[in-house]
Amino acid sequence: MQNDLPNVVVDNLDVPTIDRLCATPSTHPPRILLLYGSLRERSYSRFLTLEAERLLKHFGAETRIFDPHGLPLPDGAEIDHPKVRELRDLSAWSEGQVWTSPERHGAMSAVMKAQIDWIPLSVGVIRPTQGRTLALMQVSGGSQSFNAVNQLRVLGRWMRMVTIPNQSSVAKAYEEFDEAGRMKPSSYYDRVVDVMEELVKFTLLTRDLSPYLTNRYSERKEAAEKLATA
Repeated sequence: MQNDLPNVVVDNLDVPTIDRLCATPSTHPPRILLLYGSLRERSYSRFLTLEAERLLKHFGAETRIFDPHGLPLPDGAEIDHPKVRELRDLSAWSEGQVWTSPERHGAMSAVMKAQIDWIPLSVGVIRPTQGRTLALMQVSGGSQSFNAVNQLRVLGRWMRMVTIPNQSSVAKAYEEFDEAGRMKPSSYYDRVVDVMEELVKFTLLTRDLSPYLTNRYSERKEAAEKLATA
């Protein structure tokens, strides 16, 4: 029962109510950042990302795709490196993100991981990913696998993102795209449509409530203790 809680807990509790979960909806298009994990000229993760972007634009989103060419390895440059600044600025701009990686040796690619590693959990009081929605996709050279998206899902949780339930894994990707890099009609394509549709819905649902949804008791308690000793 609430009356049995210690005073220090009660003082910093925020009891959720339905009224607190109401917000004036933003009117601008959802802002979605897309990352892909390959530098190949014929990159299927890039092709899949471009298909996702086309769908997102159809759903009314504003999109940006980050080109990982020229991004240094994590800790291999200062944070004022132009590509690092570009990536961090785009992450801060976004309200939702799409991460698409090829599966390499049963895992996400190094190119994909490097991009995520360059995005910090916090920059001062700003958290570049917290509360943003996230959709996950992967391409495979062989049979269907979910190793990369499962790893990306762990990272999304670590980055404090709202990772949507649906995801896409395209097997034998070399068979699923034509010479122009467009995805052929298939159940794999249908799943990509599902994922992008769901991402836009979740982004519209949560973007105006993100500050409230990510407001934590432990952080309020820490802030109150610092204020009391100041």
